[in-house]
Amino acid sequence: MTEVGRLLGSGKEAEVFEYGALALKLYRPTASKASSFREAANLSILEWLALPTPKVHAVGAFDGRWGVLMDRAPSSRFADQFVATAGKAPLEDMAQLHRRIHEKSGEGLPSLMARLSARIRRAEGLDPSSRKRLLYQLESLPDGDRVCHGDFHPWNIHGSGQEAMIVDWLDACCGNPLADVCRTYLLLLHALPDRAMGYAEAYARIAEVEVGAILAWLPVIAAARLTEGVADENDELLRLAEANGYH
Repeated sequence: MTEVGRLLGSGKEAEVFEYGALALKLYRPTASKASSFREAANLSILEWLALPTPKVHAVGAFDGRWGVLMDRAPSSRFADQFVATAGKAPLEDMAQLHRRIHEKSGEGLPSLMARLSARIRRAEGLDPSSRKRLLYQLESLPDGDRVCHGDFHPWNIHGSGQEAMIVDWLDACCGNPLADVCRTYLLLLHALPDRAMGYAEAYARIAEVEVGAILAWLPVIAAARLTEGVADENDELLRLAEANGYH
């Protein structure tokens, strides 16, 4: 039997280890069994869409933790290039990859609108009037039927060019691509604030949409993130949830 090898990466939800020639994503002991099956199901749907995603080989319990056995991503991280390289090139490379995801039908994946609504309803820190306003605002935004990654950022891209592989598909869903781009904008606003608007602008140029149409999602995307246990971001998220979609 193959043994769990060295640690390849670690995040809030899971750790990724070598497992022979493959990669084993082990969810943390506090995670539900459903998480591993949900990500595996999402990847199984995406496999048929010819997107650069890992192929699932097995789901099961490994050393007392639930995990997904999948193709191993390239060792090089796109984030290293993204952080180190100034200018528009890395922004446009990432936006092109994001756009490639959004060209595919999201049939079979969970509804993004339903997920955002559920998270806004249980988000802490929102007063009743703000919650009602945000839910009304969400209903006024256009739904969609495209694949949305749900957590697309430079650290979830490995390799580059034709060798790029996108990982961490637990939150994949079906919805409006602009909501997915706004989620990326929000993540960059916290991690790399000087790149956030540049990314939104790069995607807008490629997709031929207005930046304002992306940022119109910002209050509801920020409110939904309040459920994710990122305490150091909560004050800023509450402020953005009260904004008009621009930063």
